[in-house]
Amino acid sequence: MKVFKTVDSIQNYLSIIDKKKSLGFVPTMGALHKGHLSIVNKAKNENSIVVVSIFVNPTQFNNEDDLNKYPVTLENDLKLLETEHCDVVFIPSVNEIYSKNIKSEVFDFDNLDKVMEGEFRKGHFDGVGTIVKKLFEIINPNRAYFGEKDFQQLQIIRKMVKNNNLPVKIIGCDIYRENDGLAMSSRNTRLNTKQRNEAPIIYKTLIKAAELFPNKDIHFVKEMVKKVYETNDTLNLEYFEIADIETLKPILIKNNDKKYRAFIAVFAGEIRLIDNIALN
Repeated sequence: MKVFKTVDSIQNYLSIIDKKKSLGFVPTMGALHKGHLSIVNKAKNENSIVVVSIFVNPTQFNNEDDLNKYPVTLENDLKLLETEHCDVVFIPSVNEIYSKNIKSEVFDFDNLDKVMEGEFRKGHFDGVGTIVKKLFEIINPNRAYFGEKDFQQLQIIRKMVKNNNLPVKIIGCDIYRENDGLAMSSRNTRLNTKQRNEAPIIYKTLIKAAELFPNKDIHFVKEMVKKVYETNDTLNLEYFEIADIETLKPILIKNNDKKYRAFIAVFAGEIRLIDNIALN
């Protein structure tokens, strides 16, 4: 496994690789877990060479305290990637990526960024688009892999790639869950015992919403979810929305010709957890 820290070094290495070989890319912010490794494994199965990046991107954090508390476990991350037979790891510094201008590019995501996460995390998706675009330009992959836990992010990246005519295919990967259903996240390690015991309610709520969705109206489903969290003293609901998967616009009335997902964000203390589920 090759490890590079500078743009020049990784580009020099990748430049000598046979262009007929497919290059898969998995961007991460480190603190790797089995969910990340499942994505790396999928990329390995579909490409000749896989590059994983580890970079905690400052421009996508609208909360500086959240950035400062983001777990950094580089030594363990590299060991895990080695066990998955990852080919190349890119671990640039902030200065290497942004030089002295730590600032987001401003994108037009056709309003995909204005709802749900975008409503509660101002500027977040411009930060995501900025770093993903920079990394694509550095690595120049054939395919890039993203988890569906951040489904809104996945759709926004697809839009960014289309709008900028970038020659990379975006692959969505199934949400990897703990045995009790909680979506795997680097943030889960920050949960205390009580929060961790309560957190599986998030997925159970989504499952119940998916069961109700075919036969109940949107208002009924949303009220059900709201009541679950009104009676829970550990988890606080930030939002629950049912949205069109293409436009990401929350809906009030179902259309049988459209595909929908339910999206949720919940606070356990100061720790923010998100999840989603396909509804039809």
